[in-house]
Amino acid sequence: MKDNDKLNWNLGENGEEAEETTVTLTLDDDTTLECIVINIFQAGDKEYIALLPMEGEAAEDGEVYLYRYSEDEDGQPNLENIEDDEEFEIVSDAFDEMLDSAEFDELVSEDELED
Repeated sequence: MKDNDKLNWNLGENGEEAEETTVTLTLDDDTTLECIVINIFQAGDKEYIALLPMEGEAAEDGEVYLYRYSEDEDGQPNLENIEDDEEFEIVSDAFDEMLDSAEFDELVSEDELED
Protein backbone atom coordinates (compact mmCIF):
# COMPACT_ATOMS: atom_id res chain seq x y z
CA MET A 1 0.00 0.00 0.00
CA LYS A 2 1.28 3.44 -0.84
CA ASP A 3 -0.37 6.08 1.35
CA ASN A 4 -2.82 5.93 4.22
CA ASP A 5 -4.93 8.58 2.50
CA LYS A 6 -5.37 6.16 -0.40
CA LEU A 7 -7.31 3.75 1.79
CA ASN A 8 -11.05 3.81 1.31
CA TRP A 9 -13.46 1.90 3.55
CA ASN A 10 -16.68 0.91 1.84
CA LEU A 11 -19.47 0.72 4.37
CA GLY A 12 -23.16 -0.02 4.14
CA GLU A 13 -25.91 2.57 3.91
CA ASN A 14 -25.72 5.59 6.22
CA GLY A 15 -22.09 4.81 7.04
CA GLU A 16 -23.03 1.70 9.00
CA GLU A 17 -20.81 -1.31 8.68
CA ALA A 18 -22.07 -3.70 5.99
CA GLU A 19 -22.11 -7.49 6.32
CA GLU A 20 -18.99 -7.55 4.19
CA THR A 21 -16.72 -4.55 4.71
CA THR A 22 -14.39 -3.85 1.82
CA VAL A 23 -11.29 -1.72 1.46
CA THR A 24 -9.85 -0.21 -1.69
CA LEU A 25 -6.06 -0.24 -1.58
CA THR A 26 -3.85 1.86 -3.83
CA LEU A 27 -0.69 -0.12 -4.45
CA ASP A 28 2.82 1.20 -5.08
CA ASP A 29 2.26 1.12 -8.86
CA ASP A 30 -0.93 3.23 -8.41
CA THR A 31 -3.24 0.33 -9.29
CA THR A 32 -6.23 -0.15 -7.03
CA LEU A 33 -7.32 -3.39 -5.47
CA GLU A 34 -10.68 -4.04 -3.83
CA CYS A 35 -10.37 -6.34 -0.80
CA ILE A 36 -12.73 -7.89 1.72
CA VAL A 37 -11.81 -7.30 5.35
CA ILE A 38 -11.48 -10.78 6.85
CA ASN A 39 -10.68 -9.62 10.35
CA ILE A 40 -8.80 -7.18 12.55
CA PHE A 41 -6.85 -9.15 15.15
CA GLN A 42 -4.24 -8.83 17.87
CA ALA A 43 -0.73 -10.28 17.57
CA GLY A 44 1.68 -9.37 20.33
CA ASP A 45 0.96 -5.82 21.42
CA LYS A 46 -0.28 -4.54 18.04
CA GLU A 47 -3.35 -4.92 15.85
CA TYR A 48 -3.29 -6.26 12.32
CA ILE A 49 -5.77 -6.57 9.49
CA ALA A 50 -6.25 -9.46 7.06
CA LEU A 51 -7.53 -8.55 3.59
CA LEU A 52 -8.72 -10.87 0.81
CA PRO A 53 -8.54 -9.48 -2.75
CA MET A 54 -11.82 -9.69 -4.64
CA GLU A 55 -10.44 -9.80 -8.20
CA GLY A 56 -7.40 -10.75 -10.21
CA GLU A 57 -4.73 -13.36 -9.81
CA ALA A 58 -4.34 -12.78 -6.05
CA ALA A 59 -8.06 -13.51 -5.56
CA GLU A 60 -7.89 -16.65 -7.66
CA ASP A 61 -4.89 -17.87 -5.66
CA GLY A 62 -6.63 -17.12 -2.35
CA GLU A 63 -3.85 -14.77 -1.23
CA VAL A 64 -4.44 -12.86 1.98
CA TYR A 65 -2.73 -9.54 2.63
CA LEU A 66 -1.67 -8.73 6.17
CA TYR A 67 -1.02 -5.15 7.35
CA ARG A 68 -0.32 -3.47 10.65
CA TYR A 69 -3.56 -1.70 11.65
CA SER A 70 -4.20 1.38 13.76
CA GLU A 71 -6.67 4.24 13.97
CA ASP A 72 -5.82 7.90 14.28
CA GLU A 73 -7.39 10.18 16.88
CA ASP A 74 -10.36 10.77 14.53
CA GLY A 75 -10.99 7.03 14.23
CA GLN A 76 -9.67 6.87 10.66
CA PRO A 77 -7.94 3.57 9.82
CA ASN A 78 -4.24 3.45 9.00
CA LEU A 79 -2.49 0.48 7.41
CA GLU A 80 1.26 -0.01 7.41
CA ASN A 81 3.33 -2.57 5.58
CA ILE A 82 4.96 -5.24 7.72
CA GLU A 83 8.59 -4.99 6.65
CA ASP A 84 10.26 -7.11 9.33
CA ASP A 85 10.37 -10.85 8.59
CA GLU A 86 10.15 -11.79 12.26
CA GLU A 87 7.08 -9.58 12.79
CA PHE A 88 5.47 -11.00 9.65
CA GLU A 89 6.05 -14.55 10.92
CA ILE A 90 4.37 -13.68 14.25
CA VAL A 91 1.40 -12.11 12.44
CA SER A 92 1.08 -15.03 10.01
CA ASP A 93 1.07 -17.51 12.88
CA ALA A 94 -1.57 -15.48 14.76
CA PHE A 95 -3.72 -15.33 11.61
CA ASP A 96 -3.37 -19.10 11.07
CA GLU A 97 -4.35 -19.75 14.70
CA MET A 98 -7.37 -17.49 14.27
CA LEU A 99 -8.44 -19.47 11.18
CA ASP A 100 -7.89 -22.79 12.96
CA SER A 101 -9.99 -21.58 15.89
CA ALA A 102 -12.77 -20.42 13.55
CA GLU A 103 -12.76 -23.79 11.78
CA PHE A 104 -12.88 -25.60 15.13
CA ASP A 105 -15.78 -23.44 16.30
CA GLU A 106 -17.60 -24.20 13.05
CA LEU A 107 -17.04 -27.94 13.48
CA VAL A 108 -18.29 -27.85 17.06
CA SER A 109 -21.42 -25.98 15.97
CA GLU A 110 -22.08 -28.54 13.24
CA ASP A 111 -21.63 -31.43 15.71
CA GLU A 112 -24.05 -29.82 18.15
CA LEU A 113 -26.63 -29.49 15.40
CA GLU A 114 -26.36 -33.20 14.54
CA ASP A 115 -27.12 -34.27 18.15
